[in-house]
Amino acid sequence: MTSAFKVGLIQTSVSNEMAENVSFVREQARLAREAGADFIMTPENTGLIGANRAETLQKAEVEESHAMLAAARVSARETGTWFLVGSIHVRVPGEEQIRNRSYLIDSAGAIVASYDKIHMFDVQLAGGESYRESSTFRPGERSVLAETPWGVLGMTICYDLRFPYLYRDLAHAGATMLSIPSSFTVPTGQAHWHTLMRARAIETGCFVFAPAQVGTHKGSNRKTYGHSIAVAPWGEVLADAGGEKAGFVIADVDPAKIAEARKMVPSLTHDRKYAEPFLHRSAVAKAAE
Repeated sequence: MTSAFKVGLIQTSVSNEMAENVSFVREQARLAREAGADFIMTPENTGLIGANRAETLQKAEVEESHAMLAAARVSARETGTWFLVGSIHVRVPGEEQIRNRSYLIDSAGAIVASYDKIHMFDVQLAGGESYRESSTFRPGERSVLAETPWGVLGMTICYDLRFPYLYRDLAHAGATMLSIPSSFTVPTGQAHWHTLMRARAIETGCFVFAPAQVGTHKGSNRKTYGHSIAVAPWGEVLADAGGEKAGFVIADVDPAKIAEARKMVPSLTHDRKYAEPFLHRSAVAKAAE
């Protein structure tokens, strides 16, 4: 049986300046390790949140020289922890758009796996906020699983949360833990964050880890919801960092809870194939044409 461990979720309020964000993450990683964390995770957009599309594109770095990725690898080695960089903006030579990419790093500082965000957040919110990620980022095309000392991690990012079939596919393929690093807006966070995170855990019988951005971001004035959260397979919230400030939270994780939850409701073994939806139309509707 895989042993219990502690996960540390770093909650950041990043600016549009990489260096100060690197400094904050390095310090919080050290503190999280001192608090007992074995596996440390950061949110989506850990490197920076640009003031606008042009700055985001201009400040994206290639993987080989990305300051935040390099810092995370050093932190992993220094602390002896596994490390998930929730996501950073990565430039790929020859591509006009950049990638919103998550990295899993082992305790020796080696990159174990990476994942490019598949689903793009292209919305116009009721309060006037507008987002069009597809104009800046190239969507990923593959789901990703990675082995860790505590089980198999299914890697996703933020808006992926709203597509439950992705998480069911990851669970069927062997995931026992799911990472959902995020930069949720305040309106959508208030309405849906906790409900969706708990739903993904319950539906799959997996632990869900969702480190998040929080507050008003210097240089862009973007506002994010916070509430970095860890959820157990039965839906219990193990830790919640709140929506007020940056920092970190620690959650105790017992992998034995995965088998317990899946035994109580074995829905992952009850999938059935079915025909595509067929619309039955009434005689009244046909007569009205």
